[in-house]
Amino acid sequence: MKNKIENIIFEAAKRAFNNGELPSSDIPDVIMETPKAESHGDFSTNIAMVMASAQKMKPQKIAEIITANIADTEKILSKTEIAGPGFINFFIKASSWHPALRNIHDEDEHYGASNIGQGKKTQVEFVSANPTGPLHVGHGRGAAVGDSLANILSFCGYDVQKEYYVNDSGRQINTLGRSVYLRYKEILGEDVEFPEECYQGGYIKDIAEEIQKKKEVNLDGMDEESLISICARHASEKISEGIKNDLDAFGVEFDNWYSEQSLYDSGKVNKSIEEFKQKKIIYKKDGAWWFRTEDFGDEKDRVVVRQNGQTTYFASDIAYHKDKFERGFDHVIDVWGADHHGYIPRVNASIKATDAGDKRFDVVLVQLVNLLRGGKLVSMSTRAGEFVTLSEVVSEVGKDAARFIFLSRHHESPLDFDLEIAKKKTNDNPVYYVQYVHARIASIVRKARDNGINVSDFDDEAISMLKEPEEIRLIKSLSSFPEVISTSAKHREPHRIAYYLMDLAAHFHAYYNKHRVLTDEMRIARGRLYLVLAVKKIIRNGLALLGVSSPEKM
Repeated sequence: MKNKIENIIFEAAKRAFNNGELPSSDIPDVIMETPKAESHGDFSTNIAMVMASAQKMKPQKIAEIITANIADTEKILSKTEIAGPGFINFFIKASSWHPALRNIHDEDEHYGASNIGQGKKTQVEFVSANPTGPLHVGHGRGAAVGDSLANILSFCGYDVQKEYYVNDSGRQINTLGRSVYLRYKEILGEDVEFPEECYQGGYIKDIAEEIQKKKEVNLDGMDEESLISICARHASEKISEGIKNDLDAFGVEFDNWYSEQSLYDSGKVNKSIEEFKQKKIIYKKDGAWWFRTEDFGDEKDRVVVRQNGQTTYFASDIAYHKDKFERGFDHVIDVWGADHHGYIPRVNASIKATDAGDKRFDVVLVQLVNLLRGGKLVSMSTRAGEFVTLSEVVSEVGKDAARFIFLSRHHESPLDFDLEIAKKKTNDNPVYYVQYVHARIASIVRKARDNGINVSDFDDEAISMLKEPEEIRLIKSLSSFPEVISTSAKHREPHRIAYYLMDLAAHFHAYYNKHRVLTDEMRIARGRLYLVLAVKKIIRNGLALLGVSSPEKM
């Protein structure tokens, strides 16, 4: 409907120029808004004010000329009005909204899909937590955002691949190995001083006990460095397996798991460094090797090889992102924790320095989660091993509640996640509020069938019976779903769908509380069934993009 109105305005402005009422052919893109107050119409545009400079006329006069030249060939408008300094408000006939229901039913599970991505090969990399401990609630929010974003992009015509980058190399893995090794020595009865920088969680001792039971380590036959390496490998594999299981229970599957260590084993890190040395982009200073990131937009140059010959994390990130584009991706999206904000310019710089400099690279930053129980903050410390794992949250509140609540706010805003609210079967729980609508409509459909009503047999006359303000309001909400999806894809904002679904649920509740669907008048009942079934389908489509189920009963 919005597109139709935009075309009507554009054609009216063009007609006004052709007949000499507007002096300039400069007609900008028409931007439509939905007024907050229904009394201001269904849509509004400020095009007259935007055109004022080029036309050298007052906006109100331009608005009068445009409205006088409107040719509503489809007869979808009930009236137009000029408001304030030149806004044009459009009021749509109630009957003009009815065809939207046909579209929803015809397109069914594809309603809202588009081809704005045009098949562009896009990678979404998310979670990518170090295999040094179980996933916590913060990782859960990143997983929900990344997975839902990938779903949305795929729905909008992008060729999407989801990837997990396994940080299985470097200092943190060595610290993991040392932590397990020291706990292993404790199990054997040795008096061990356990450093603060080591991982403190009980899972470290569990892994050490498993190694001891399997007799994989012989303290008498190996040097300490080798023992730590074995403990690190075993621990990272064990933790990675747990991470995969936790993500599977959370409804997240990756197309690819990419090992950081493989970048070193394949020589890609050294190859990237040598290539940039040849291009004079990496240079030596004070015994270390530096990347000229400042030349490509970063605030200063960055070390890639330390004085002791050890590479930095940035070195492997350079190789990794270079490899992403060499694999043929047109667009790369990384989902990071908000604490990595300062890291964006250097990775951007490394990409600009490669042959993939013209490719798109975006970072979605996900803020922290404040875990609450009954309104009280649950204290957490990942280093001390005192945190609530994602697995524990999913076990307590369920996958659906966890995912929906993680997506119920913009990912750049901190999120309060109250475990008690997430378990409630009331309207205070946002996922219950939305899922209940789907289940309620399913119940109505079952009752209709029990009463002998053919729920798939609808006609235009039955649909024309939908005239109540709440019915039109509901159809208007339904018809905006495709725009919500495309906007979510363009702005990388899955929370827009969660917002939309809660708003749609509110419209349905307002309608259902005022009007009976299964009335004694059969034609009205069939029209209303057609309406609520459209609501059910869109809730199903929206929840599916968020990775949330649509129950038939609750």
